[in-house]
Amino acid sequence: MTCIHLLMTLVFAVSLGTAVEIQRPRGVPLSKKAFYEENKPFTCLDGSRTIPFDRVNDDYCDCKDGSDEPGTAACPNGSFHCTNAGFRPTFIPSSRINDGICDCCDTTDEYNSGAKCENTCKELGRKEREVLQKMAEITKEGFLLKQQLIEEAKKGRQEKQDKVTDMQENKKQLEEKVEALRTVKETAEQPEKEAKERHLKAWEEQKAAIRLEKDKAKMAEAFLELDDNADGFVSVSELQTHAELDPDADGTLTETEAQGLMGGTEQVDTSTFESVWASIKDKYHSESQPEEPAPVETSPDEVKEPVVDNESEPYPEEDISEEEDEDDDDEDDYHEDDDKAPPTVRTPEKSQDDEEAMPPYDVDTQVLIDAAQKARDDFEEAEKALREMDDQIGNIEKELSFDFGPNAEFTYLYSQCYELTTSEYIYRLCPFNRVSQKPKYGGSETNLGSWGSWSGPENNKYLVMKYEHGTGCWQGPSRSTTVKLTCGKETVVTSTSEPSRCEYLMEFTTPAVCQEPNNTDLSPHGHEEL
Repeated sequence: MTCIHLLMTLVFAVSLGTAVEIQRPRGVPLSKKAFYEENKPFTCLDGSRTIPFDRVNDDYCDCKDGSDEPGTAACPNGSFHCTNAGFRPTFIPSSRINDGICDCCDTTDEYNSGAKCENTCKELGRKEREVLQKMAEITKEGFLLKQQLIEEAKKGRQEKQDKVTDMQENKKQLEEKVEALRTVKETAEQPEKEAKERHLKAWEEQKAAIRLEKDKAKMAEAFLELDDNADGFVSVSELQTHAELDPDADGTLTETEAQGLMGGTEQVDTSTFESVWASIKDKYHSESQPEEPAPVETSPDEVKEPVVDNESEPYPEEDISEEEDEDDDDEDDYHEDDDKAPPTVRTPEKSQDDEEAMPPYDVDTQVLIDAAQKARDDFEEAEKALREMDDQIGNIEKELSFDFGPNAEFTYLYSQCYELTTSEYIYRLCPFNRVSQKPKYGGSETNLGSWGSWSGPENNKYLVMKYEHGTGCWQGPSRSTTVKLTCGKETVVTSTSEPSRCEYLMEFTTPAVCQEPNNTDLSPHGHEEL
């Protein structure tokens, strides 16, 4: 190609609406026009070398950075500037110049390829302006909503602070009440305790006396049972009749063993039998209460099924005699009351537990118990109210401690949850709390992270939320979620994804991030360089 400068003419609108012609080499942005002066040698933008200007856009790459060929495909690392008047200017790789594909909407990249390109910048600009206009409207409405949120948050914060102040004052009064009721309770419990102890002591003494009387009766009964010849003495031979008293458990109570139980004497009378009774009463079996025979175990082989004569026929109903019918009639006249035992029938004896059950408290003791119980109830009720008040104060103070944005605009998100249902899962975002995931058709919930911090860029950290330390992945890290906030009139989760294993990304729109709109030109390029 000949050394043609390929100068191009650009007409663009400035703020005054005046058409201005600006000449510069093809592919050079307006911001770099000063480096390309036609009557001066050209210095590569990286400063590597200086060449005559006629070697700019000569289709031969002289500069290492490709800056001498902004309008040709000669340099592999070069770039071409699309002016795209009416739309957004852009850069494309120089390799796309004259490749037969229209990359610039103003068709300037295909100036020598023969490709039939149509300038679509005006239409693209129109569509983008519509989008920008819509976005501007959303931003404007969102910002108005944000202002309302700020006012509500300011008012709500003041109300909560006032409430905490009032509750702190009430808490002091409640603490004093609790301490006063504690004193009343302790005062009432002391006489209650003493009265209960007196009652228990008296009952223990009564039980001991009852047991002693029972033991004496059993001893007297045993003496009479052992004194077979009724001579008023229990002898060694008479004691030997009770083999269960055998001390070495060999099944036989020898004369020597019996004599040992009787303290070395041949016989004892009722007065000395007391010492013998103390050593045998735990093993002694009264003759008046014989032991029940142990159940006989039957081997499975001996268990026989009842024989059923399958060939026999059931008795026909007509074979039933008239006598039996009469008997049935008599049975119909029979009353269940006839089976009831007469009043003289012996009732079951009371168990030892029943006999040893502590009797009810006397009237005076019960009065003290009732008074102490009321004092306990009053104290516990006041103590419960104090705990609940502490919890309420703690919850409000926790809420007030959160960073809800520069003007508390995110306050309304607290204690709220927002869901997004996909084909497989239900995602749930509870701002300042946690993020979770649950299978759509049943299954357990998975924690995708608990509130961590604001993690946006330095210029505005409130554009990103970070939730950390969720449920651990199998042989992997704990789950975490990044929530990106964008301006919107509605508060809603718009999308979720998992860009990396166990790391989730959630898009969330809210008016709280809407910025005050600028009254500027809505054209796609605005004041961008041409």
